[in-house]
Amino acid sequence: MRYRRIVFRGPREVGIEEDELPEPSSNQLLIKTRMTLISTGTELTMLNGEYPKGSVWNNITKYPVYPGYSNCGVVEKIGPTVKGFKVGDRVSSTAPHAEYALVKEDWAVKIPDDISDEEATFGTISAIVMNSVRLADIKLGESVIVVGVGILGQLACQLGRICGGYPIIAIDLSQRRLKIAKRLGATYTINPEKESAEERVKELTEGRGGDVLFEVTGNPDVIPWELSLLRQQGRLILLSSPRGRTEIDFHDLIGRPSRVIIGAHTSSHPSHETPYNPWTRKRNIKLFFKLLSAGVINVKDLVTNRYKWTEAEKVYQMLLDPLGERLKTIGVILDFR
Repeated sequence: MRYRRIVFRGPREVGIEEDELPEPSSNQLLIKTRMTLISTGTELTMLNGEYPKGSVWNNITKYPVYPGYSNCGVVEKIGPTVKGFKVGDRVSSTAPHAEYALVKEDWAVKIPDDISDEEATFGTISAIVMNSVRLADIKLGESVIVVGVGILGQLACQLGRICGGYPIIAIDLSQRRLKIAKRLGATYTINPEKESAEERVKELTEGRGGDVLFEVTGNPDVIPWELSLLRQQGRLILLSSPRGRTEIDFHDLIGRPSRVIIGAHTSSHPSHETPYNPWTRKRNIKLFFKLLSAGVINVKDLVTNRYKWTEAEKVYQMLLDPLGERLKTIGVILDFR
């Protein structure tokens, strides 16, 4: 079976290639893609190639790269040992930006009928943010700062509010993103180009500083500044995957004020439910769908751009400009129908 998929052939080189698709193995699903969501952090880091030699980014980015992990599609075939799915099921999975894809059964979740294809593409992303919010351990009334309100940051605002965070303070350079964040979950918004973020955070937290701060910019240079926005013993959550090294005065910014830095990569999800941590990636996605159905969270308004998937080269070139059109985007959907 022949199919087409998006490929990064090298730094800043995007194309579409055709290949042969094998039959699903014992525990695999063959998925026909309906829509996918671009991860503007991970995918663009791998595409632009701007990361230190010898870093994890350098080690995992071996061209050609087949990007994408936020897929909504329909099961076309199942492997002989698959038990939880049948042909025709609509699923959210980690399949890439491709017309068809093979995915292990454990990496797919059925989509409820009342969830749209666009909403379902947020499944994988939602689990990443839920995991970080659980690790943050937000208490009722704790002030939560979210720096960078792209897809992950927007969800961090909404989920932080659900957990009892107050106020939720969104910080970004994009007025469009801040406007959406205010409508969907943020209590206050700050554009550092228009006002002093340090002074505004002090004002909003009665001089204490934030209790919890989510780093969602991916920029290693802003992390020391973010730490300075936290109170003593405040918690910085690395929800992003910073692209390079950060120079930090550990005494002044961490040791003396006893602040805590918590890594929140999706790999810290437990592989299986246990009494100590039952929140696997799959269980988080199922909860995400329930919250969508109940109207508790909103991702429809996070979709800012829609394209036919065959326009991939144009789309990625637009997204590579961090201070151009990319600043106006949040959720970028590729339509495969």
